[in-house]
Amino acid sequence: MNVPLFSPADDPGPDFAALMRVLGVGATPTMASAPAPGLAPTSHATTVVAVRYRDGVVMAGDRRATMGNIISHRSIEKVFPADRHSGVAIAGAAGPAMEMVKLFQLQLEHYEKVEGSALSLEGKANQLAQMVRSHLPAAMQGLAVVPLFAGFDVARGEGRLFQYDMTGGRYEETNFATTGSGGLLASTVIKVGFADGMGRDDSLALVIDALFRAADDDSATGGPDVVRGIYPTVATITADGFTRVPESEVASRFGELTERLRLAVPIAAETSDDRGDR
Repeated sequence: MNVPLFSPADDPGPDFAALMRVLGVGATPTMASAPAPGLAPTSHATTVVAVRYRDGVVMAGDRRATMGNIISHRSIEKVFPADRHSGVAIAGAAGPAMEMVKLFQLQLEHYEKVEGSALSLEGKANQLAQMVRSHLPAAMQGLAVVPLFAGFDVARGEGRLFQYDMTGGRYEETNFATTGSGGLLASTVIKVGFADGMGRDDSLALVIDALFRAADDDSATGGPDVVRGIYPTVATITADGFTRVPESEVASRFGELTERLRLAVPIAAETSDDRGDR
């Protein structure tokens, strides 16, 4: 295989997507077009959340993919490492979303090899925004991809998280971010339970509670599947890097949550005497 050579004017530099265009390798995955009318609906992935805590960021996502009113996949992955100190979580059309993640991972690796150092966390967030923006034509045809991006900013020594819209708008959030069909339900739970400076245990318990509550009311969000042993994906991103929380720990925490809910004392019904006193 011959190594491609470029003139200074044509050199794509560390931009891997630009390199693909210059070499004529084909359209980038994020420019995929919508399926022809009449084809089966596309699988969609939801719900994902990210919460900042004392040591960095925790990201989590359920495992269900839906195709209309049908569960198309019960154990899809929605939380991925972008590089050592960052992660991306996907919501939206599953196929284009996973291709976008692969290209994003390759872009960051390519940049680091060409430049000799990792792209800044801000630069990574901007790069993902460009990819989401380039996907807009497909999004307007029903194949929207709306990711979350989070990571540990080595320069600042803290976790940071970013939310997007389908036009490529990038918004940095202070404490937490959610997206997907159950995102609003999950954000309500997180908003109530979030506390600045939370530790790892509290933050894990919070995102697990948020996903459980979202799955309780949103049919597109999958809750814990005890029979099949399928539980949401949870990962932490700290100064030590991206680390996936062991599934055994996630299962144990869901067990503790469901046991607390099972033993919760229901609100006593009003008696006729109580109503008569009013």
